[in-house]
Amino acid sequence: MKKINIGIIGFGNVGSGVIKILRERKSFLSEKLGLEIVVKKVCDKDIALKRSICVDKQILTKDARDVIDDPQIDIVVELIGGIHPAKEFITESLKKGKNIVTANKALLAEYGSELFALAADRGKNIYFEASVGAGIPIIKSLREGLVANRFNSIFGIVNGTSNFILSEMSENNCSFTDALGDARLKGFAEKDPTLDIDGLDSAHKLILLTYLAFGKLVALKDVFVEGISRVSLADVNYAKELGFEIKLLAIAKKVDDELEVRVHPTFVPKGHLLASVTGVFNAIYVSSDLAGDLLFYGPGAGQLSAASAVVADIADLTQDVNAGLFRPTFNITGDKSIKRLRKIEDFESKYYIRFIALDKPGVLANVSGILAKFGISIASVTQKERSRQEVVPIVMVVHNAKEKNLRSALMAIDALNAIKEKPVAIRIEEV
Repeated sequence: MKKINIGIIGFGNVGSGVIKILRERKSFLSEKLGLEIVVKKVCDKDIALKRSICVDKQILTKDARDVIDDPQIDIVVELIGGIHPAKEFITESLKKGKNIVTANKALLAEYGSELFALAADRGKNIYFEASVGAGIPIIKSLREGLVANRFNSIFGIVNGTSNFILSEMSENNCSFTDALGDARLKGFAEKDPTLDIDGLDSAHKLILLTYLAFGKLVALKDVFVEGISRVSLADVNYAKELGFEIKLLAIAKKVDDELEVRVHPTFVPKGHLLASVTGVFNAIYVSSDLAGDLLFYGPGAGQLSAASAVVADIADLTQDVNAGLFRPTFNITGDKSIKRLRKIEDFESKYYIRFIALDKPGVLANVSGILAKFGISIASVTQKERSRQEVVPIVMVVHNAKEKNLRSALMAIDALNAIKEKPVAIRIEEV
């Protein structure tokens, strides 16, 4: 049986999972693929660290060059994450004639154009299924399973940490701070969860989904990103009263000849499938012209879930290598009807708005007057019970409004003496 050699750079949680699967499912995979996958080298900066799985010391190395320069290695699996030195390792591996498997969404979001072009120039591939949704096969589905489709929109819950926090707030009536603390205790949040709760992790993943669905490799600076740190328990409960759940959504949506690419907290109707996605689970809701509306759902993290996706990519590439095939990752056909990215100020949406105001006559009239001045129409308004500080929450839902008009209105409202906290606005999305 023919053997295909791989080298793994990064022997952490996911790397250990990959080796575990390849070892325990060796015969199973060989029968399916008609060849044997051999782990020839494993590189990590700390090879002495005790791990859940042991490997032969002879294949362990601290030097990535031992993987990159080995002419017998056909596929390099990069699992160290981050931008540097991962970018350099992948670049050098491509130049040495090796195919790449990676889970590195941040790297591909920032340097994907450069790396995909280099891969195509060298007749090699970069596969990255584990970069979005861990074991959920969304990348392969967009690239292959839905190859004949044109896409209207993608709405994704693609960050398990943020989804866990919002779910805890909704289900257990706890504050953002307490929910984040619980996420840390259960190992669902990093010591520094900034990338997750500020929406940047979701933005990296959205860039890759947008590329695959619409053929546009969008720069991170062109993605509107807003995190969940200003979402309060009050907002979560008001959302439920109004018939919604709050989710951090990654959205790519075609509007006429423009493409919206944005990440932000969103009111999702309770009856929608995405509203029922709780805990660390991920879900990507895809609207296509031929297959219709599809939901991809599953664990968005976890050693074996992510490792399963990495192994799937390795399996695909071993068959390509064995058959001498080249399927260029960069050859994604763009939607030619999309002429430009829509600017954030031109986004239109319904909004939930919460104000904290002094409980005195004329305040609501002043707020309503400012909204009217900027062409914003009120759909509903509720004034909640007064607190001991003699301030009241005012909760509004407004009809479709342009983002720039809403921002201007909120700035003017925030300047009123009667407004005691910065207003909160959350978009209501018709998914």
